[in-house]
Amino acid sequence: MRKYYTSESVSEGHPDKLADFISDSILDEFLRQEPASRVAVETLVTTGMAVVAGEVTATQAHVDVQKVVRDAVKTVGYTRAHYGFDAEYSAVLVAIHEQSPDIAGGVNASEEWRGMTEEERARPENALSHIGAGDQGLMFGYATDETPELMPLPISLAHRLTRRLAELRKAGTLSYLRPDAKAQVTVVRDGEIGHEQDLWVDTVVISTQHDEQVDQTQIRADLERLVVREVVPEGLLRPETKLYINPSGKFVIGGPHGDTGLTGRKIIVDTYGGAVPHGGGAFSGKDPTKVDRSAAYYARYIAKNLVAAGLARRALVEVAYAIGRASPVSLRVESYGTGRLSDEQLAALVQQHFDARPQAIIQQLDLLRPIYAQTAAYGHFGRPEFPWEQTDRVAQLQAATQTPA
Repeated sequence: MRKYYTSESVSEGHPDKLADFISDSILDEFLRQEPASRVAVETLVTTGMAVVAGEVTATQAHVDVQKVVRDAVKTVGYTRAHYGFDAEYSAVLVAIHEQSPDIAGGVNASEEWRGMTEEERARPENALSHIGAGDQGLMFGYATDETPELMPLPISLAHRLTRRLAELRKAGTLSYLRPDAKAQVTVVRDGEIGHEQDLWVDTVVISTQHDEQVDQTQIRADLERLVVREVVPEGLLRPETKLYINPSGKFVIGGPHGDTGLTGRKIIVDTYGGAVPHGGGAFSGKDPTKVDRSAAYYARYIAKNLVAAGLARRALVEVAYAIGRASPVSLRVESYGTGRLSDEQLAALVQQHFDARPQAIIQQLDLLRPIYAQTAAYGHFGRPEFPWEQTDRVAQLQAATQTPA
């Protein structure tokens, strides 16, 4: 049966991604100065103005938030007032206060920890129960063997397109390009994932901000040659593949000048492109005691290791928490009928070999580091530079299930 799958990506200069980058740059600076910082910051950007608000608790860090904001904007490429937003002259408003003591109490000492005796707290198996989850919620991780990075093909292609646009802009190859851009890819499958009789790209959509003087015909020719055909494998393109470049006609006014940006508004772009459910929590601007972020990373880590170990061709991991508790309230695995074991057996295997308590996640993935600004654009998953993309549990899982290497 023929099915259509679509995912989108947006560039680092998209107003929402600019807001994410600013928030994560602020987080990184706090973690650089004080790894134990508790940070939850949101950014709003609009014409000539950035507003940063949120909660931060850090006794040793002294961060010049305005400078971090301006440096982040400059890095993305908004350096001229003509763009409607520029690093030097746009206003920066800061409204940050400390984390609520009610929330901090449950995070600093989990419900389990508060109920233990000193003797129980000294036991090694309880050492990582100290920190409680920063909020309730459910998080999803996913992996599929349809691409080398174990990500869904549509979102992988969409991210490659927007990243390629940024490369051409920064290198000066296409000097008329501006920071704001979007891409969308529709993939057609005949048959189920991994068992396709046919697979191709049906539609590619690219909208890119550009200099007012350039002709749309030139933009289309350049982007088809230097972006689409450089990114999309030739075998996935067909004569009937539809290509829409700047379908609105022109895209001169962009970035925060064209549309207000807000942290956390591109959660599907950040994850799996709509291929699987999303718990609803955003990532950017949050330190790893916030399970919205760290547990989503850990769920991806689990799912990727299951697939890389050959235990399933597709794996969805769902984990849920209660605020102030260390241990998850639930964990399930869905293999869509591709598992070597039943989903219940896979979930039991995960419970045995992975520790999803927040403090354990932070320790295993070494998350109290300034690594987050680089996650803000082009997706949080499928990129080998991030610790949650490691497949270092494969041998352990294969040994536990006697799965051939």
